[in-house]
Amino acid sequence: MIELAPLHELHDAVVIAAFEGWNDAADAASHVVDHLMSVWSARVVGEIDPEDYYDFQVNRPHVGLNAAGMREITWPTTRIAIASPPELDRDVILIRGLEPSMRWRQFCDELLGAVEALGGSLVVTLGALLSDTPHTRPIPVSGTSSEPELVDRLKLELSTYEGPTGIVGVFQDACVNEDLASVSYWAAVPHYVAQPPCPKATLALVHRLEELLEISIPLGDLPDDARAWERGVDELAEEDEDVADYVRSLEEARDTTELPEASGEAIAREFERYLKRRQDDA
Repeated sequence: MIELAPLHELHDAVVIAAFEGWNDAADAASHVVDHLMSVWSARVVGEIDPEDYYDFQVNRPHVGLNAAGMREITWPTTRIAIASPPELDRDVILIRGLEPSMRWRQFCDELLGAVEALGGSLVVTLGALLSDTPHTRPIPVSGTSSEPELVDRLKLELSTYEGPTGIVGVFQDACVNEDLASVSYWAAVPHYVAQPPCPKATLALVHRLEELLEISIPLGDLPDDARAWERGVDELAEEDEDVADYVRSLEEARDTTELPEASGEAIAREFERYLKRRQDDA
């Protein structure tokens, strides 16, 4: 079992989890947790023993110098951190790690044991996938949940996906089996710019967390980074006519379909988010 550092009793904690690997195109989802750990000053309280779950020839340890100038090996693992955001009337448990190489069910059991010990009442998993979506349009984010109340409030879906899955899907299923409320958000990353990072997709996921938690999350440099990323992809597309033509075809296909991002309800949500952020910054 994961050994947790001593800490105060958490209040109605929400869990936000992301894993590098197959579930995390352009590292968009794991960068959300990195961002939250930074802006909410999260503290690591435990980690998985990597010996049981990772192939070190696939995810190699790193050697470097620590704060004391001594050489130190950092092993690939999954860490658990806690935060008490001033914007939120509940605590947050952040899970950030790598998709394991083996023993997935045992891996999920360990994480859920830690979630139970910390008092987690809702699990939010984040993922990102490659998709035929243009970088010039809003990043699509799909959401599913096991809870009818959340499905109705957030306009989510009951998952009907069938096919290969990663650790996010397995962890989500483990939550359902333990009767633990869960939500999963997936961002669609343009497949022709799959190299990380993709701050526009990370920002889109952060916005969905804001809707779920009904708060404004400090965005830091994310909006500027997302705009710079889009400008950079624009420049690359302009240098290659084939890529530019392909992007235009994606834009046309996207614009001729019904866009949730352009619906009146979605625009109203975006305006409410804008007003709330202005109020919080006042």
